[in-house]
Amino acid sequence: MAGVELLSDQGFRIDGRRPGELRRVQCKMGVFSQADGSSYLEQGNTKVLAAIYGPHESRGSKTKAAHDRAVLNCQFSMATFSTGERKRRPHGDRKSLEISMHLKQTFEAAILTSLYPRSQIDIYVEVLQADGGNLCACINAATLALMDAGIAMRDYVCASTASMLEDEHPILDMSHIEENSGMVAVMSMAVLPKSGQIVYLEMNNRLHKDHLDKVHEVAFKGCKDIHTVLDGVVRKHVAKAASRTGNS
Repeated sequence: MAGVELLSDQGFRIDGRRPGELRRVQCKMGVFSQADGSSYLEQGNTKVLAAIYGPHESRGSKTKAAHDRAVLNCQFSMATFSTGERKRRPHGDRKSLEISMHLKQTFEAAILTSLYPRSQIDIYVEVLQADGGNLCACINAATLALMDAGIAMRDYVCASTASMLEDEHPILDMSHIEENSGMVAVMSMAVLPKSGQIVYLEMNNRLHKDHLDKVHEVAFKGCKDIHTVLDGVVRKHVAKAASRTGNS
């Protein structure tokens, strides 16, 4: 995709956004009645479903259970139709297992697992449409689903990507086209907004140290902006549930 102009002379990106602007985020909680908690999230054209089951008794080998905390089971998958290439993605392929591990490590830092001893919490996320920032969208969707399930957490877990254009313009929340053309490196970050603690950080390439602080700052701001959106969705969902309870 070389030669694509990612930033116009007027300072607008391909989709009309400013460099430090998020893609449009739309989400909904409680989309599956069978799950203990669930959510659907769109971040730009990236679309994700998340479902939570538990806490419940650990399945399988008893050695997996921890006597003092809950064990997290995270599974990431991509729908066959999620990208332009209609290829079969076997369950448990290397990339999916790697992302599943990242999700597990991220949420172990946020969920109060000590409140659920000898139990298991299952987190399932599936990308229905992939258009950049897939892991970050999954983290955001899983956060909403966990809250829908009533799982105790230290804080929201909010994630975003950021990068630097070759002309040294830091940009936030890249689409697939942007991630694959003209980027020095893409930083993926997840934070607990209230404390500012970073619970996940990854770079897919080398970045000069002179640019690191700028990209870090943009990614952190993106996580804060995501928190504002998610918090609004949660408050609206709770208010709606409370009104239903009141009416009944």
